[in-house]
Amino acid sequence: MLVILTFIILFHVISGILLFISTINNAWWVISAPGGSVIYTDLWYSCNVTCLPVKNSASTDAAYLQAVQATMILSTILCCVGFFVFILQLFRLKQGERFIFTAIVQLLSGLCVMIGASIYTAEREGFTEESLRKGGYGSSYVLAWVSFPMTLISGLMYLVLRKRK
Repeated sequence: MLVILTFIILFHVISGILLFISTINNAWWVISAPGGSVIYTDLWYSCNVTCLPVKNSASTDAAYLQAVQATMILSTILCCVGFFVFILQLFRLKQGERFIFTAIVQLLSGLCVMIGASIYTAEREGFTEESLRKGGYGSSYVLAWVSFPMTLISGLMYLVLRKRK
C-alpha cells in the first residue's frame, strides 16, 4: 500500500510540475529567425532579445488566446488544489472510502489542459503575426499535451484508490 501511495503522490507531483512549466515557460511556439536567432512565443509574450506582448492578445479578436491562458492557469490551480485535498483526505477519510473529490478535481484539471491545448492547436495562427507563422510547436506545448494524460490517469487512479490502514 505504501508503494502504491508513493507512486500516486509522485505521479501527481510530476503532472503538477509539468503543468507549471508548460504554463510559465515561453516556448509554446518556436521560430528560427533569419540570422540564426530564435524567437520564442508563449501565451503572453514573444521573446527574442526583448519580450513583447503577443500582438492583439488583449483584443476580442484573440479571445481564444485568453481562453487558453485561463484554462492552463485553471488546470495548474486545480492540480495543486487536488494535491492538497488528497493530503487532507488521506488523514480525514474513514477506512475503505474512496478519494472521489480528489479524483473529480484532478479530472477537471486534465479536462482544462485538454481544452487549452486543443484551442491553441486549432487557433494558433489567429493570434500570431504573419512573420511568426513559419515556426513549430515548442517544448511547453508538448509538455502541456504530456501533462494531459498524466492528470487524467492520476484522476482515474484516485477513483480506484481506497483508503486502507
